[in-house]
Amino acid sequence: MSGPPDTLGHDKAPQRIAAMFDAIAPRYDLLNHVLSAGLDLRWRAKAVRSLGLTGGEKIVDLCTGTGDLALALARTRPRAGRVVGVDFSGGMLRVGRAKACARGLADRIRLVRGDVTRLPLADGSADAATVAFGIRNVQRPADAFSEVFRVLRSGGRFAMLEFSTPSVPGLRGLYLWYFTRILPRAGALISGHGSAYAYLPASVEAFPDPGRVTSDLAATGFSHIRADPLALGIVYLYSARKPPRS
Repeated sequence: MSGPPDTLGHDKAPQRIAAMFDAIAPRYDLLNHVLSAGLDLRWRAKAVRSLGLTGGEKIVDLCTGTGDLALALARTRPRAGRVVGVDFSGGMLRVGRAKACARGLADRIRLVRGDVTRLPLADGSADAATVAFGIRNVQRPADAFSEVFRVLRSGGRFAMLEFSTPSVPGLRGLYLWYFTRILPRAGALISGHGSAYAYLPASVEAFPDPGRVTSDLAATGFSHIRADPLALGIVYLYSARKPPRS
């Protein structure tokens, strides 16, 4: 759920963002759980359930980071058969590989360094695809959607978690106060990087609203598109399918 420093501004060049994630990788998981009050675990579990796994599927996890969603996919029952996680931060992937080994899942999760707008997978080679709290850090999200569409088999499912700004007036004010005042300071204190979490509110604010996201998914070719609010609209779970061949 966290993001790189505000020194990036709105520059989302992969090399720059990867370097920032490398810097915060050692404390990334702790910060996610603390700053979300543990809700990030529930959100990921809901995303996994939305895929309707029957067991044995091959899944690609974009912006996999330290592999929390990849691990959830490999642990759930019925569980994925093989998970390929792709991220451009070597530091985050090192943490993810250590976690997979510690949980005895290294043989079922492959974490690779790469660009999610150029996935290292063949056409139609995945049964499902996921991304959790990372698409807003991609320079061109529409390119990532196109790649997901390409690598999914016909009928394959896509689940995506991303932050949003709640529309309920009272909650919106409280949320923005926490997001812009408390979260950056707490993130800086825990991570040891002075500006490491100032980027997060800016990236969420700049990310398209749910209506635009669903329109972009539809323009890519997806069907059965949903945008379900979680935690009163703080997070959205987007789901879609690649239509079967006619």
